[in-house]
Amino acid sequence: MTVLARARRGIWQLSPQVVLLLLFAFCLLSVFVSAYYLYGWKRGLEPSGDVAGPDCDEPKVAPSRLLPLKTLKVADSSRTDPLVLVFVESLYSQLGQEIVAILESSRFKYRTEIAPGKGDMPTLTDKDRGRFALIIYENILKYVNLDAWNRELLDKYCVEYGVGIIGFFKANENSLLSAQLKGFPLFLHSNLALKDCSINPKSPLLYITRPSEVEKGVLPGEDWTVFQSNHSTYEPVLLAKTKSAESIPHMSVDAALHTTVMQDLGLHDGIQRVLFGNNLNFWLHKLVFVDSVSFLTGKRLSLPLDRYILVDIDDIFVGKEGTRMKVEDVKALFDTQNELRTHIPNFTFNLGYSGKFFHTGTDAEDEGDDLLLSYVKEFWWFPHMWSHMQPHLFHNQSVLAEQMTLNKKFAIEHGIPTDMGYAVAPHHSGVYPVHVQLYEAWKQVWSIRVTSTEEYPHLKPARYRRGFIHNGIMVLPRQTCGLFTHTIFYNEYPGGSSELDKIINGGELFLTVLLNPISIFMTHLSNYGNDRLGLYTFKHLVRFLNSWTNLKLQTLPPVQLAQKYFQIFSEEKDPLWQDPCEDKRHKDIWSKEKTCDRFPKLLIIGPQKTGTTALYLFLGMHPDLSSNYPSSETFEEIQFFNGHNYHKGIDWYMEFFPIPSNTTSDFYFEKSANYFDSEVAPRRAAALLSKAKIITILINPADRAYSWYQHQRAHDDLVALKYTFHEVITAGPEAAPKLRALQSRCLVPGWYAAHIERWLNSYHANQFGKQEPGQNSEILPALKYVRPGNGFVPNFQLFQKGDVNGAKEQKIFTFLKNACPPVAEEFGNPNKLFWEPLRNHDIKWNFEKFLVSPEGVPIMRWYHRTNIAVVKRDIMNYLRTRQQNHEEQQEQ
Repeated sequence: MTVLARARRGIWQLSPQVVLLLLFAFCLLSVFVSAYYLYGWKRGLEPSGDVAGPDCDEPKVAPSRLLPLKTLKVADSSRTDPLVLVFVESLYSQLGQEIVAILESSRFKYRTEIAPGKGDMPTLTDKDRGRFALIIYENILKYVNLDAWNRELLDKYCVEYGVGIIGFFKANENSLLSAQLKGFPLFLHSNLALKDCSINPKSPLLYITRPSEVEKGVLPGEDWTVFQSNHSTYEPVLLAKTKSAESIPHMSVDAALHTTVMQDLGLHDGIQRVLFGNNLNFWLHKLVFVDSVSFLTGKRLSLPLDRYILVDIDDIFVGKEGTRMKVEDVKALFDTQNELRTHIPNFTFNLGYSGKFFHTGTDAEDEGDDLLLSYVKEFWWFPHMWSHMQPHLFHNQSVLAEQMTLNKKFAIEHGIPTDMGYAVAPHHSGVYPVHVQLYEAWKQVWSIRVTSTEEYPHLKPARYRRGFIHNGIMVLPRQTCGLFTHTIFYNEYPGGSSELDKIINGGELFLTVLLNPISIFMTHLSNYGNDRLGLYTFKHLVRFLNSWTNLKLQTLPPVQLAQKYFQIFSEEKDPLWQDPCEDKRHKDIWSKEKTCDRFPKLLIIGPQKTGTTALYLFLGMHPDLSSNYPSSETFEEIQFFNGHNYHKGIDWYMEFFPIPSNTTSDFYFEKSANYFDSEVAPRRAAALLSKAKIITILINPADRAYSWYQHQRAHDDLVALKYTFHEVITAGPEAAPKLRALQSRCLVPGWYAAHIERWLNSYHANQFGKQEPGQNSEILPALKYVRPGNGFVPNFQLFQKGDVNGAKEQKIFTFLKNACPPVAEEFGNPNKLFWEPLRNHDIKWNFEKFLVSPEGVPIMRWYHRTNIAVVKRDIMNYLRTRQQNHEEQQEQ
């Protein structure tokens, strides 16, 4: 008898009671084994109940279980573009906007897309190159619940190109309290209130974050999600306790540390991820998010640890009685500077003075002025203006120079250095928009090389502030710090003193330093008297930065700081002039003797040799149209937006147009045929002349090329005289440089599609005039002669404008938009849209395209900026798929 047969016979002889007992024992054992593997790892996070350690002890984190390791695809930075793909829930979701704000502040390039459900995934590759270095999901469930095709497509891309994913899980009232993340050995526990957040010091993604502190107190919100797993691929990053003593199901009743940010090392499926259990409202999430972007991109999208800080104190000696510095305040300023130098080598306050107001306070404040001057060698100094005047109010340069000379004389008399090369204008007047007289007077009197402003390109949002160089003076972006001339008492701070502390401790001021390699902060004299909020702010800011980050705080004098800035951001050297009348703050600090009505409302952009000069002459004959004055260098063309003339500024540009006599009838236009094929002209023109109409004349590009060739021969160009037209246009790469240059001028302006696309990226298509070759009155009479026969009368207006959005949109567009979700990343400013109601599926721009099958079913939709090669490829793929399906049906 075999062993198996004996065992079977033995089982049959067992009583039913014994069998039930064995089954119960087996089930009980299975429960214990499952509980151990699912929840046993959390014991490593529980603090000991016997030993009480200090708050800054390292949190106990999960032990890594020894599971088979997968070989990870190492990110190859040469195979992906440094671009972030951000999937958002909607165009206006708060978390999506916060993600974008951090990327913009860090100057990282990104593209936003509405997270697809069953729609098409954006094109991820271009030939053998990955288009994105990082994927971010505002809602990680949109990634988890992708349809099988798109999920496989995205995961294969991430594995092949070593691309990581950042995802956020934001619980709501419908979220399960406990659930497993579909397809992952990861469990979620949601809708929790948490407190006392700490950082896992062993987390490999930490870079800027310093894991030596515990953020005591309640975390914002009661909708937190914590993560739990026993798989070795998961490593906690941030941990917190539950707010009260209640336990999470299946977990210890003790106050265990629960993971609020989890790092996936990629050992499960080859993809590295970082998962957040809430949004970015908690400041530590912002800090860890920055480190996550850095880690997952191999530090390609990362700022260095160096942070340069300069603190300007404007209005020295200015201020009404009761707001100025006294002797004790001056001593505190000096002592605080020495204290800050222990954290920031050679930190020095930068004092901007207006000498006219010296000794205009109370006796105690005048003594403070004297003591401050006795410390003159301890600080850096820069000229404000003698009488705190706003430069844009004075059109005469000599008046400005006189005021500056008085301030300089005061400085020399009191031993104040005059060679720092830095100045700041009161209220930033005249810096941007540029007041030419200010720049010239600065150079004449002070030899100024650097200034700063908060107005370029606009005051808000602050993350868009940039620098530029004009007339030999480097202009740096200036930042606010929550302090203004009226904020002088701690208990009277707007919103309460806690608001100031919030700005410092993880708020706006902290983020400014975190996301900007160089920060110039604006403060005022009044911030250093009374409660000395200026000293309070920067002492606490530096302490907070040193406690929570690995940033290396440094400082430099203004000129060296400016050189460092443009070394880091060399692309910002060229300014981008804007219409001063489009921003109220700009208009307020722009000379009243200047008017935006002097700007042209029409641009004739070329290309060359298409009849633009004739059009320029004909339009100039109209009594209500006025062209620009001719240039002594370039004749009838100003050539402002495409070359070196642009750096002369808008004052120089406006001088080419008459002073308007009647703003309602005067209509100015400019013609520069070189604008059409210029790389920079569209963006520059749209910034200054955003509402202008654009005219371009397009003839056969072959005729245009030949006309240019003949034009050069007529001007005795030696190359054109030496070679035939055929030889010029067929010259190869090995041809002489001058021949290649002539070939380029013949052919490149004729690449109409590329140049028009560039202009359409800056201007709305409607600004190019009519988009159809005729009106209904011209088209309809001819239709009676076409099929289906004589006398045919159409029952629709073929060339009549039809609404594609809003309450009166045509039904065909309602059908198309509902069938194909939107593909554009943004509407632009919703306040400027001219249709109602606004819907997410609306068409954002002219030239969006829809592909419809022969059966009338919408297939896909393209944004107007989509490259035509991509459209062609998509259509060909669809036709091939359609043909394959047709052949399979025939075989069946």
